[in-house]
Amino acid sequence: MTDTAADLDAADAHSEPTPIGVKLGSNRTVVVYRDEDGQRETAHTLTRLATSASAESDDHTRTGEVAVQQYSDNTGTLLRSGVPRDARRAEQTERFFEELCAEHDLPEDSAVVYAIPSVDDECGLANLNTVVEQSSIGETLIRGYPESLCGAIPALGDRLEAIDQIFVAVNLGATKLEACAYRHGDRHTPFSTSAVTGVDVDEAIVDAVADETDGSVTLDRDTARAYKETHADFDSYEPFSETVERRSGHEHEFTVEHGVMGPLDAYLDDVVEALTTEFFSQLANREMKTYQLALTRPLVVTGGMACIPGLVDELAARLGDELDRDVTAVTSNRPAVAAAEGAYRIATRLTATD
Repeated sequence: MTDTAADLDAADAHSEPTPIGVKLGSNRTVVVYRDEDGQRETAHTLTRLATSASAESDDHTRTGEVAVQQYSDNTGTLLRSGVPRDARRAEQTERFFEELCAEHDLPEDSAVVYAIPSVDDECGLANLNTVVEQSSIGETLIRGYPESLCGAIPALGDRLEAIDQIFVAVNLGATKLEACAYRHGDRHTPFSTSAVTGVDVDEAIVDAVADETDGSVTLDRDTARAYKETHADFDSYEPFSETVERRSGHEHEFTVEHGVMGPLDAYLDDVVEALTTEFFSQLANREMKTYQLALTRPLVVTGGMACIPGLVDELAARLGDELDRDVTAVTSNRPAVAAAEGAYRIATRLTATD
């Protein structure tokens, strides 16, 4: 390293690193960052990497939606419950994340905060840490914070007000249901289960549509997820019609009456049962004061399932019935990107103080 005036001037010009918030998700990955003009940007893509045996060089690597479109038969899931569980998935996730960083020209001179899922998987969590630590970004600092805390930050204020509050956060994710109580930034009684997931809803929609059409329509899971994301609505659901093409070349039109909302209704019942019989009972037994205080405040709901219109209010109503008390719930304007947004805000604070 030289100590020339030009080098010092260059260092001063880049003395403030770029804050970056990262959420590597089992279904989608979100990165919130500041571009060269100081404008905040959000990258939102499927967590997918093409692994076609015919790919002879990195030029054939495809990620996200493009990977699914071009190599659908050879594009697998990289993360389970938000972490790469083994060495092979860790290596693939590193490659995916590096491609994403390069695609959006994320700078090395950056402060990176990433969301950590609440899972009991030491190997997977270590692999997740390595994926971020070994990436080309985060030269200034890299920190991990609980996903539920990161996701709650945008729901509870314009800055970092959540750090000073007492609340319960519930994450309705693609491959897990999480819940946790927070008291002035400290985590209490973290709970996680893979028995109630958004992916299960997608698979249930496949079965429900097949039943509703007497077996004449078999959806793939991606189409079922698209139906859920496009049509599901607890406030004002309307049946919709679709057309599929038969092998004979003829088109077949069908209408989905209950094939989307039926599975979602069952999903919410399962969420409420898991929260009341497992999480809230554990919290009350271990920390009654925190339990009582948290339930006087709005429940914070995050995760992709919270994007469905009316779902958050319906969850609050069903929880209230089971707990025999009034329950209100809040979520951010964009629940699917809330964890990355919260991580970005923390990174911004760290760049201002470090």
